[in-house]
Amino acid sequence: MKGRTISPGKVSGEVLFSPEPIGFYGGVDIKTGRIIEKDHPLHGKCVKDKILVFPCGKGSTVGSYVIYGLKKNGMAPRGIINRETETIVATGVILAGIPCVDKIDIEKLVDAKTVLLDADNAMVEIIKK
Repeated sequence: MKGRTISPGKVSGEVLFSPEPIGFYGGVDIKTGRIIEKDHPLHGKCVKDKILVFPCGKGSTVGSYVIYGLKKNGMAPRGIINRETETIVATGVILAGIPCVDKIDIEKLVDAKTVLLDADNAMVEIIKK
């Protein structure tokens, strides 16, 4: 799948898929990497070392610093794939050096287990379903 590069890099890993937007400020614990937003489909799941797939971000601009803090604490996702990367997530992944692409039909990744995220070339490839 061809998308648009937000932050360069090439990684592969296990997919953590959310059908709903993620708000990093107040939604993800910066120390544990766990989703703490109540009623979120990923509540209790950890983003550490995952390829995090979600439609878009939401919430406060402080979310950018939460993404950066996750990286500094060793709790960040390996990469991020979005339908639309808005400014909060874009700033966070660039600050943290996390590979990220958008303009991807994320519904094609619902059942994906492992993907290759080649943000250098704005490509996502399903390795294992």
